[in-house]
Amino acid sequence: MSNYQEVLLQAKSLTPEEQIRLIEDLSSLIRQQVMTLKPKRSILELRGLGKEIWNGVDAQEYVNQERDSWNG
Repeated sequence: MSNYQEVLLQAKSLTPEEQIRLIEDLSSLIRQQVMTLKPKRSILELRGLGKEIWNGVDAQEYVNQERDSWNG
């Protein structure tokens, strides 16, 4: 029997309250591991992304065209 199967069998023998506590503890453990592996990203890293798409486009004209399209 695999370790996972053994742990699952043991978890099934716990009371519902103990199972909930186990889930909470496992979630906390996993969150801590993920946070140490994956550095946080900043929204500022997206600054300027895709700006070349808007080269030569007048912002007000674009907004006017969008608004006109809403009215059919």
